[in-house]
Amino acid sequence: MAKSKNWNYEVTVAKVEEIINQIESGKLELSEVFTQFTTATTHLQQCKDFLEHQQKQMNLLIETLEDSPESYLEEEEF
Repeated sequence: MAKSKNWNYEVTVAKVEEIINQIESGKLELSEVFTQFTTATTHLQQCKDFLEHQQKQMNLLIETLEDSPESYLEEEEF
């Protein structure tokens, strides 16, 4: 399941929470539990990938600031 352009982290987490609630309710048939579990793990992998990508971007920005903080301070004065 590929992420679409409209993919949203918070919405995906909410979907996972809903799946967990459905599974914990005990009202699903066993085959549906497996289907929902598979869907939830796919969503969680998407969230993990998103967070890892964002962390890499933040680390890169931090490195950039650490490498030349003077140039950024000079730009802020304008």
